[in-house]
Amino acid sequence: VQLVESGGGLVQPGGSLRLSCAASQSFGYIMGWYRQAPGKEREFVASMTSRGIANYADPVRRFTISRDFGTNTVTLQMNNLNTEDTAVYYCNAQNAAESYWGQGTQVTVSS
Repeated sequence: VQLVESGGGLVQPGGSLRLSCAASQSFGYIMGWYRQAPGKEREFVASMTSRGIANYADPVRRFTISRDFGTNTVTLQMNNLNTEDTAVYYCNAQNAAESYWGQGTQVTVSS
């Protein structure tokens, strides 16, 4: 599975960004987003199963994940961003046997 992220950038605190991930295939995979801030471990952000069930990390319940099964795309709408959201955001596709990662996209929240 190949994953290509887009939509990162620089935004002021309180602003919004929308990240997209285009997958070469997604059937049967849980699609999700993780992030890694400087000097920190990669952490879970949000995911959505093939049945459309979403799961979020507690600090980002102001984000919304969505999934287009027709185009194999997963999107992360990020609202009310703050400086603690600054990180490289990675798209992930996983099932019981495999896990794939995108190259990451930088999100910087700064005034």
